[in-house]
Amino acid sequence: MNFTTKIPIEKYQSPIDYNSKIVSLGSCFAENMGAKFDYFKFQNTTNPFGIIFNPVSIEKLLNRIVNKIEFTQNDIFFHNNLWHCFEVHSELSNPNKEDFLNELNRIVQNSNNLITQATNLIITYGTSWVYRNKSSEKIVANCHKVPQNQFDKEILSTEIIQKSIENSINLIQEVNPNCNFIFTISPVRHIKDGFVENQQSKAHLITALQSSIQNIKSADYFPSYEIMMDELRDYRFYADDMLHPSQTAIDYIWIKFFENYVSETEFATMNQVCEIQRSLKHRPFNPNSESHQKFLKNLQQKIAQLQQQSPFFEF
Repeated sequence: MNFTTKIPIEKYQSPIDYNSKIVSLGSCFAENMGAKFDYFKFQNTTNPFGIIFNPVSIEKLLNRIVNKIEFTQNDIFFHNNLWHCFEVHSELSNPNKEDFLNELNRIVQNSNNLITQATNLIITYGTSWVYRNKSSEKIVANCHKVPQNQFDKEILSTEIIQKSIENSINLIQEVNPNCNFIFTISPVRHIKDGFVENQQSKAHLITALQSSIQNIKSADYFPSYEIMMDELRDYRFYADDMLHPSQTAIDYIWIKFFENYVSETEFATMNQVCEIQRSLKHRPFNPNSESHQKFLKNLQQKIAQLQQQSPFFEF
């Protein structure tokens, strides 16, 4: 008896391999998938400006990256003893104004290089709900704990989201026409917006995304949200907060991804990398023993062999 509904996933037409250069952007689920790419030593960069949830803010950053638009002092503000920027995540906030601007602009330049060389851009949208700063009338990526009365909360229409996605694709194609796009919707539940409101938000994203990419050959949709909702329809697969996928769920969705989006020719290498990663976590009872020294020597030989094939591997 089958106790789950399997989501059919077609094999990706441009499979990812170890020569691929991947840029992953979006919500905290993008971080989860990015961590998997990093674990298996793919050439991947995740969220250089930190976690970004909504399509408009992602488009705005892509526009800045592609057109090399530097941040200025008009783009930052001081609050709670730190300099912040409404376009980026608070993990980048800095007590020093000059250092903050220099770091933001360094990331712009680095990200431009990454985007122009990327073979695959993976974007994970988290929510349609956004906060608009009352003074600037601009949608922000992060509120940085600024008092809520300085923002208006609104939900993006499917039309606005669709236009934003199309703009994002066009921006990338201007500088990198060969880039392939993989879009997905985060399975994280944004219950602070409300139960009905969360479903409405995801529906807007799904509707807009399907309309945006249906006729674009280089764009594909991976059903992260649908896998969580249907194949993993059980609270067992949520973390303690009952909002984020558990590690078991993340592992399951990752398996679904690499089985269909990563070239099968790389599976053997992935297994070798996984074996080395497990070995590196090994904690010996006696570090000075002859057996452990032999173990370390064999491990270094395995790493050296892999690095001969792929010099960018770092353990």
